[in-house]
Amino acid sequence: MFKRLLFKSKRKKPLKTSLEKKVERTSLELICADDPEAYEVLRDTMLLNPRLIKESIEEAAKKRDFFTAGQLALYAGDVEKVKKYFELSGRKLKILEIPERAVKKAQQYYAEQTKKK
Repeated sequence: MFKRLLFKSKRKKPLKTSLEKKVERTSLELICADDPEAYEVLRDTMLLNPRLIKESIEEAAKKRDFFTAGQLALYAGDVEKVKKYFELSGRKLKILEIPERAVKKAQQYYAEQTKKK
């Protein structure tokens, strides 16, 4: 009996899984909660802080940087320029399939971000 007390194994406590942690969603994820396709499109194309870009849409286009011009057009809310410059970028982008919805969600995001600052 004495040996049993000395070598008694400790009971293991159940491990907490990492799944129990709460995952916080970004502003863009919250805005696009009802439209996951728009979230996917914007995640890959929009500028999160467009004020850091010091050139205009036209200046970016003159430099033949059509992707940046498309991003700036997205910030400006100009659907036609979004289509034009993302097409000219030569990339097959899903935003070209849903430009109106993407611009609308991006504008909601930018409006929310300017309110926070």
